[in-house]
Amino acid sequence: MKTLFNVRQCLLLAAACWLVGCQSVPPTPQHPAPAKPLPTKPPVAAPEKPSATTTTPAQPYALLKPASWAELPGLAKEDWAASWRAWLQGCQGLKNKPDWQAVCAVALLVNADDAVAIQAYWRQYFNVYQTQQAEGAQQGLMTGYYQPVLKGARTASARFPIPLYKIPADLITVNLSGLFPELKYKRVRGRLQGQSLVPYYTRADIEQNQSPLAGSELLWVNDAVEAFFLQVQGSGIVELENGERLPVGYADQNGHPYQSIGKLLVERGEMVASEASMQGIKTWGVQHPDQLRALLDANPSYVFFKLLPAGLSGPLGALGVPLTAARSIAVDPFYIPLGAPVYLASTYPNSEAPLQQLMQAQDTGGAIKGGVRADVYWGEGEPAGKLAGAMRQQGQLWVWLPKTFPLPH
Repeated sequence: MKTLFNVRQCLLLAAACWLVGCQSVPPTPQHPAPAKPLPTKPPVAAPEKPSATTTTPAQPYALLKPASWAELPGLAKEDWAASWRAWLQGCQGLKNKPDWQAVCAVALLVNADDAVAIQAYWRQYFNVYQTQQAEGAQQGLMTGYYQPVLKGARTASARFPIPLYKIPADLITVNLSGLFPELKYKRVRGRLQGQSLVPYYTRADIEQNQSPLAGSELLWVNDAVEAFFLQVQGSGIVELENGERLPVGYADQNGHPYQSIGKLLVERGEMVASEASMQGIKTWGVQHPDQLRALLDANPSYVFFKLLPAGLSGPLGALGVPLTAARSIAVDPFYIPLGAPVYLASTYPNSEAPLQQLMQAQDTGGAIKGGVRADVYWGEGEPAGKLAGAMRQQGQLWVWLPKTFPLPH
């Protein structure tokens, strides 16, 4: 919903936000047109994701450091066919972006079953850059997310009493980039109260008995904790009693920052950090039903949903293409271009087994912040949820960019 208000209000909002805030590879493509600003999508957040840096560079991608192919651990074992399918999927979201058009056009001419041709393509058209934190560290936090499946209905009942809300009519989202280019990743959300734009309702406000969002229900589900983690994941499937599966995805958010309830439980001494996974929090909720509502309300952030087209191969990420299980990641688009191939060197959840493979930066997340920070999409359902909930690994990232990609000097 678009609402107009005067320039003075915009300036005040901006100031407040700023203060707080193919057997063979074809010929080399021509230099593409100058870059347009990358689109950004608001959070698809995952649990337990603290910010990785304390300072921010002046320009996007400024912390990318030139590297070599020889630096990538485990590259010789890469499943080139699997990663290629995810790359071609990503090109559907990049084909109209000048810095990526040429390399995506060439990719369509490469034999998808020829590992030699695929490797030749990457080396001919791309350079490798290692990511780093603002303070120079090359290690960072790697977490996971997934697409949950919830039981639900189109109408409320005793069995399905928990609403999932669509975007409320009174939610106002202000993108500040038109006034302040340096704030292009900043948005302000709120609602009009008289002539003033005030913060939007918090989770606690929304979840009270007389919800201010009554009438904006999209669907109804059977479990408050599952609904909470659906918001954390950002997308999922609501399965109706007749077997119909309704994909739902992130539509918008109330503007309040994500607060980790797992971190809160650790700070209270109710569990240790190794237990503060999604599964651990669900278990705590079963054991403390009288305290559960207050715990969930400690996270003021609230996500609104929309129905997605049926038949998608995966949830839609910020790039606008379906995510690929174990090959798509969410990144901070200020440090890593959305859509870029990213080589991950980490370990599997709760394991020392190497997780070293090519990923695609096809999503973002409100809690995914910093130069060495990624959230791995593990797929749909309970097995993927166990991997996602357990993943809190350290790792390194290398970004692959077209040789013509404009980087800050």
